[in-house]
Amino acid sequence: MGAAGSKLEKALGDQFPEGERYFGLENFGNTCYCNSVLQALYFCVPFREQLIDYYSNNKTLADAEENLLTCLADLFMQISSQKKKTGVIAPKRFVQRLKRQNEIFRSYMHQDAHEFLNYLLNELVDILEKESRAAKSDGETSSPSEKGANGPMSNHANGTQKEPLVTWVHKNFQGILTNETRCLRCETVTARDETFLDLSLDIEQNSSITSCLKNFSSTETLNAEDKFFCDKCCSLQEAQKRMKIKKPPHILVIHLKRFKYIEQLGRYKKLSYRVVFPLELKLSNTVEDADAEYSLFAVVVHVGSGPNHGHYVSLVKSHNHWLFFDDENVEMIDESAVQTFFGSAQEYSSNTDHGYILFYERITAAGTS
Repeated sequence: MGAAGSKLEKALGDQFPEGERYFGLENFGNTCYCNSVLQALYFCVPFREQLIDYYSNNKTLADAEENLLTCLADLFMQISSQKKKTGVIAPKRFVQRLKRQNEIFRSYMHQDAHEFLNYLLNELVDILEKESRAAKSDGETSSPSEKGANGPMSNHANGTQKEPLVTWVHKNFQGILTNETRCLRCETVTARDETFLDLSLDIEQNSSITSCLKNFSSTETLNAEDKFFCDKCCSLQEAQKRMKIKKPPHILVIHLKRFKYIEQLGRYKKLSYRVVFPLELKLSNTVEDADAEYSLFAVVVHVGSGPNHGHYVSLVKSHNHWLFFDDENVEMIDESAVQTFFGSAQEYSSNTDHGYILFYERITAAGTS
């Protein structure tokens, strides 16, 4: 980082707390998809704190069997315990583990950041659930944070399903969607709940996150060949279907579907559409409370014209200041610069840096426990 590092250190000055660290991550040959997501997760403060807590509470971690969770905890500990405020760290152990575990990430080809994020969060959940089950079978009691007290019930008609385990990963990222279908003959509403760790939204040109969310929850009519079998009418009927957010998560991760398969071309094409993502977001289409408010704290940006090549960088908000992370390089940017990543208003534009994954943290008091 050299001169750039000292320049950043000077820029950081007294505006940031003593304990905060801003480290670039070394690229091991097209691992920018991994680095950009790891930076967003590191600056997801509740997640980082619980991961470091997990590390501290598992003193035998060094002797334990290595997995993605132990490698991630080790990496975050390394960053947070650096003597200097800035610098570069090589996430070698984590990347090696990732490649060993999943052949998709084994090659040196360009990978998808959203696919990686999805895989990582689900893998962390699996590891924590296995550890909790192992602890219970050994006669230990699980910690309150790992009990399923607040978890969504499995929606089985006989009601015999046990509540699933809720880990601290769930507590940060998991929300509940409800899929409502209303029979247009008898007006009976059938609701089915499902959990999510991130929301994938279809995008349109010159739109906004709010309009994309409205489209996500818009009513669809099921008729002709798509009729719905109504249990009350005991027959296929016309119906209306819509998806709502029943329980908003603490950390709302929004994935913009920028890669679309074009049949005529026989391949995926990148949509460079301009989609405005606000710094403060209000969720109005939720079932529980209409005023779930969120603040943007990280954006993973895809740079390039297509899905199979390009580059990923991330923008991160830390203590009311924005920083730009591009593998080993870290610099401070103005808040106004975030708007340059909304996308292009014209179909053909020289600007190929587009917001791809958005990370919002809930700021309202209700439901943030």
